[in-house]
Amino acid sequence: MRKQLPIAESAEDFLKEVSVQDQSRYILRLYITGHTPLSTKAIVRIRKICEDHLEGRYDLEVVDIAQNPTLAAGEQIIAAPTLIKKLPLPLRRFIGDMSQTERILLGLDLRKAGETLSPKS
Repeated sequence: MRKQLPIAESAEDFLKEVSVQDQSRYILRLYITGHTPLSTKAIVRIRKICEDHLEGRYDLEVVDIAQNPTLAAGEQIIAAPTLIKKLPLPLRRFIGDMSQTERILLGLDLRKAGETLSPKS
């Protein structure tokens, strides 16, 4: 069952509540174009990153912009694959095949600059 957020007095209060309520839960949306090799690679790579570094703490939605062009237009998607980190704030975008693991980890705030990537045991 989902937790109910308290009624916020302002948009700023709402954003504070959202970030406090679920700091560790990641909401991600990956935009792809059909069943192309590039799209398939992006899906596999982002799922691996999520399983290795966010196990049990993420929701990943894959959206095919050929099937949902209005959703892509609403997010102003200009290239695919594009990954959008909706939560936790700040919102971030990553464009490409998701092969730059270190860069994605930095952008997701899962790694600090200069930290080395260590394999999962």
